[in-house]
Order: sequence, then C-alpha cells, then structure tokens
Amino acid sequence: MDAGPGDRAGRVTVTFAGCGDAFGHGGRFQACIHLGSAGEGQVLLDCGATSLTALRRCGIEPRGIAAVCISHLHGDHFGGLPFLILDGQFSGRTKPLAIIGPAGTRVRLHTAMECMFPGSADAARNFDVVVTELRPGVPELADGVTVTATEVAHPSGAPALALRLDIGGKIIAYTGDTAWTESLVRVAMGADLLIAEAYHRDKAVPHHLRLTDIDAHRAELNCREIVLTHMSADVLGHPDLARYQAAHDGLVLQI
Repeated sequence: MDAGPGDRAGRVTVTFAGCGDAFGHGGRFQACIHLGSAGEGQVLLDCGATSLTALRRCGIEPRGIAAVCISHLHGDHFGGLPFLILDGQFSGRTKPLAIIGPAGTRVRLHTAMECMFPGSADAARNFDVVVTELRPGVPELADGVTVTATEVAHPSGAPALALRLDIGGKIIAYTGDTAWTESLVRVAMGADLLIAEAYHRDKAVPHHLRLTDIDAHRAELNCREIVLTHMSADVLGHPDLARYQAAHDGLVLQI
C-alpha cells in the first residue's frame, strides 16, 4: 500500500528468519523476524522454538541481538528464549539482553527455562537478562528502539499484543496472532511496514486473522506496505495469496 508517512532517514533491514505457524507447515520455521538498523541494536520480533536454527541459517549471529519483543506467550512465539539465553551463556556473551513482552513474561520465561533445562533460570551469567513487561499504550525504550503495545484477541494465558516499533526512523507494525479487532487499524496507521498474520483463507478459526479479514479491512490499514506471515497449509500455495506480498523463510526487505 502506498498510503502513510513520507520517507524517513535511514534504512531498516527486515529478515524473516522464521515465518511459519506452530506446526511447521511448508517446512517453515516458527515466528522469528530480525530487524537491523545502523546505529541501533538488532531486535527480534518473536522468538519461536526454532529460532536459533533459523537465525543461523540466515547468517545472523544470536549474540548480536540486543532485544527480543514478544507478541504473546505461545511456544511458537516465545519458546526459543531459553535457547537464546543459554547460547549466550555458553558462547561468552557479555552484552545485556532485553526481553520485552506482555504481562506474565517474567514468570513464564522462568518456568519454561526450569522445565526445559532445570537449574538454568537462576544460573550465573556474564550478561544481564532484563525483562520488561509492556503495558498497552505505554512506550518502552530498549537499545534505541521504542516499542508500543496494543492488546489484541488471542488467548495465551497472558495478554496478547500487537506491536509498533520505532527503529531507525521507521515504523514497523506487527499484528502477532489475533482475531480481527478494530485496534489493528491504529496499530497499522502510518507504518512503513505492517507484518500481518494470515493463518487461513476463509475458515472460521477462532483467534486468528484470515486472508478474508485482510481483504475486508485492507482499505483501513493505512500503511505503506503489508507482508503476510504465519500461514497454514490452507494458505500456502493458494492462488488467493498472489494478491499480497507473502513472507518466506529467508526473505530480506529493506524498509
């Protein structure tokens, strides 16, 4: 889409290291989107359980990631955090790692680490893991990147969030997983890029966006560009998908 802000200084590189659903349809890795900008830290949007493999396949060094922004606390969106933290521990990381997510992130991360690697949550490390829990509408700053959350409709045992990141003078918006809600219009407003879930074409699957939802509300999503992600087998390869730019693992965009 061509509506939205004018050009801003700087460029942001968006790498879809993983753009799949929870179940590996199309052989895709789980949600893991890398944002990089000159002069600011590297940021991940979500960190599914397969993220370390996905990042390394794209030639991205996990130790360089300054912050991870989590949309919601399902395993295909945050389950890679224990691996990312332990990789830093065993590879000599010293730079702090910021984890930014919904209310409940701190407890859920501790629980996940103890479940997967008992004793790991409180192990001594040479770097700090700083967890910030987002309050909808209240911006948080991490390594030069401003993150603003909006609550959406996707039950996950904690609030699910759509995210807006101001990075390198660009606005990257991300729906995470959610049913259609009017708050997405505000999330997308003026964004340079909207990364939007399109889990099914038209099947009434609760708590997820569909291609038909994007079609129905496309005129309201006032952003410069839309890329679809988190697609099931119902969407992948279907002719309807040709109407949009769709992510694939390894896709790199310059925004």
